[in-house]
Amino acid sequence: MTKDEVLARLAQLEDPRIRAVNERHGDDHGVNLGQLRALAKELGTQPELARELWADGDTAARLLALLISRPSHYGSEELDLMLRDARTPKVQDWLVNYIVKKSKHAETLRVAWFDDADPAVASAGWALTSDRVAKRPDGLDLAALLDLIEARMKDAPDRLQWEMNTCLAQIGIHHPEHRARAIAIGERLGVLKDYPTPPNCTSPYAPIWINEMVRRTAPAG
Repeated sequence: MTKDEVLARLAQLEDPRIRAVNERHGDDHGVNLGQLRALAKELGTQPELARELWADGDTAARLLALLISRPSHYGSEELDLMLRDARTPKVQDWLVNYIVKKSKHAETLRVAWFDDADPAVASAGWALTSDRVAKRPDGLDLAALLDLIEARMKDAPDRLQWEMNTCLAQIGIHHPEHRARAIAIGERLGVLKDYPTPPNCTSPYAPIWINEMVRRTAPAG
């Protein structure tokens, strides 16, 4: 399919009810994600088409572009430009989780983005840091990360605050030597304490999140 043919397919999938729900979360698209994934499977991996769809700027087109891409298709400078142009939370989330985290440039970008003046960009740096905290913590100063979280998270913009809180929880979950302090910071700051959480889901409030994940992984008996 050409870019225009793909855009026409996306237009056919547009549902005003889905758009209304997504717009409440800052995402300006109305395509069911299951249908989007089905279209991506039909298209297969197509890096050049992906770049054309990304350049179009439409949110659904960009989400599809990420699904038909591979991390190896992008250099660090291109990924940096894409992140700064991502605009919506869902596009940024998919870009970071599906492409950047699996890219050989992930650590370079984590360091570059971590203290960026743009809080949306900084939030991506914190998301990559949370991934390292959980999977590859060697070389990270976890105590210093807790210092930054304690000093900055309370007043951080929403998206950055969410990722800092995730990092706080990951430190508490995966590193027992820092768990008590992570829980204490969460309790003192109270970030996301009142976040509405659906039944059978774990609250993002760090003390609850940490304790629940530790309980699930504790040996039986």
